[in-house]
Amino acid sequence: MADYDLAIIGGGLNGVSVARDAAGRGLRVILIEQGDLGGAASGASGRLIQGDLAVLERRAFRRTRTALAERDIWMRIAPHLVRPAHFVIPAHSDERPPWLLRLGLFVYDRLAPAGSLPRSAAIDITHHPIGHALQRPFGTAFGYSDCLVDDSRLVVTTAVDAAEHGAVIRTGARCVRADRGNVWRLVVIDRGQRQVITTRSLANAAGAWTASVAETVLRAPPPRTAAVRLGQIVVRRLFDTENVYVLQNTDRRLIFASPYQREFTMIGTVSHSFVGDPAAVAMAADEVTYLCDVANRYFRERIGTSDVIRSVAGANLVAGRPGKRFAREGTVTFDARRRKAPLLTIFGGDVTTARLRAEQAVSRLLPFYPMSKPWTAKAALPGGDFPQAAFEAEVEEARERWKFLSADQALRLVSAYGSRLDQVLGEAKTKADLGESFGSDLTEAEVRYLMTKEWARFPDDILWRRSKLGLSIDPKDRERLAAFMANTAPG
Repeated sequence: MADYDLAIIGGGLNGVSVARDAAGRGLRVILIEQGDLGGAASGASGRLIQGDLAVLERRAFRRTRTALAERDIWMRIAPHLVRPAHFVIPAHSDERPPWLLRLGLFVYDRLAPAGSLPRSAAIDITHHPIGHALQRPFGTAFGYSDCLVDDSRLVVTTAVDAAEHGAVIRTGARCVRADRGNVWRLVVIDRGQRQVITTRSLANAAGAWTASVAETVLRAPPPRTAAVRLGQIVVRRLFDTENVYVLQNTDRRLIFASPYQREFTMIGTVSHSFVGDPAAVAMAADEVTYLCDVANRYFRERIGTSDVIRSVAGANLVAGRPGKRFAREGTVTFDARRRKAPLLTIFGGDVTTARLRAEQAVSRLLPFYPMSKPWTAKAALPGGDFPQAAFEAEVEEARERWKFLSADQALRLVSAYGSRLDQVLGEAKTKADLGESFGSDLTEAEVRYLMTKEWARFPDDILWRRSKLGLSIDPKDRERLAAFMANTAPG
C-alpha cells in the first residue's frame, strides 16, 4: 500500500490549494516545498481579488463572471485576509473616453453576484478627498468595488487548513527523483536526510519550475510553457485615503496604486516575458522607471527610482508560446495511462481563481479514489469564521481583550490571524507577557506561533511573507530575531 494518495510538489498558492481541497475530501496528502510556502510568485502578486477590467475589455465575459463569483467566495471564507476596497479610475483626456469607462463598469456590475459589493458610480473629484492627491485638471473619476488580499498569508493560511484536514506539509524538502509505475516512488531530501515516499498519484505544482521538474525529476516531456515576470514597487504613501487608484497609461495598461501596510503605497503590476532562473527573478530598471512614470502622470507627489523602498517580482507560467497573454484561469492537465499512476500538472493563473482551479484539478482524480464532494467554497479558512461586515468588530474586540494593543497593532494582527488571534496572544495581560520584542510590533509570542504552527524557519519567512514587517524593522532587531530563531526549536 502506498504511503499517500496524493503527493504535491510545490508550496505556492496552486499547491497548497490542491492540498487543502484533496485533504478535505478524504485523501492522504503530502506537500513537498523546497523553500518556504508562497516564497516565489504566489507572494509577489498585485494583491488583487478582482474580476479584472482588462479581461472584460477583451470581451471575456465568462472569465469575468467566474472571477467575480470567486471574489465573493473569498470574502466569505477569508474575511480577515480579503478586504473590500473602493477602486477609482480618474478619467484621463488622452485615454479611454468617459462613456466607455461608464459602459465597462455597468457591464462589470451586472456580471457580479447581486448585492455583493457597492456598484460603480461617477465621482466629481474636483473637491472630493479622492482628488486631493491627484494633479489637476482631473475632475471626473469612476468608482467601483473589488478586493485586496494579503497574498502570502493566504498561501500559508490555506496550508494551515490543509494540515488541519490531515495533509502533511514539508518545507525545506526537495523531491530529487520520481519513478512512475503503478504508484509513484519519490526520493526526497528533507533537511539533509534522504527519504523514499510512495504515493498513488502526483501533482506537479512547482510554479515557474514546473517544466524543469517535469524534465529533471519526473523525466517526462515538459509542458510547453512560457514564463512571465510580474512586478510591483513599494514607495512612501502617496495619498491619505484608503482607495485604490486605477491609472490608465498611454499603452492602455491599467496600473494599480494601493494602500500598503499603512505607511506605503504599492504600484503595479507590470509584466514582461522572462527567461532565466526563477529563483533570481527581479524587476528590470526600465520596469521600475515605467511604474514611477505612470504614477507621475496622476499624483501630485512625484516619485523617482530613488524613492522605491522595495520592488517585488515573481515569475509565473502561461501555456504555449512566449509573449502569450497571462491567462487568469491557469492550466490544469491530467495524465493517466494503463499501469501508470496518475499525474496532475497545475500552473499559472491568478490569485482570484486559485481555489476553483484546485477544485477542478482534484476532481480529475474522481475515477481513481472514493472522495467526498467539493467543499472549499463554503468552508472558512482558519481565522475567517466571522462575517465580512464584522471585521471592524473583531478589531475592537481584540483591543478590548488585549488592552495593550494599539489600533494599528490590533488591525495588523486581526488582518493576519482573524478569530484565531487568541492562539497567538493567549492570556497575555501586558506586552511584557508576550516575551522578547523585535521592534515595536513583533513579539516572541508571535514568532513562536509562526515557527510552531506556520512552518516559519528563517527571518525572511516572517518579515516578508507571514507579515510585511521587513519594511519597518530595524537591522539590529532583525539580527536579534535571527539569533532567537536559530536557537529556538520549532514545535
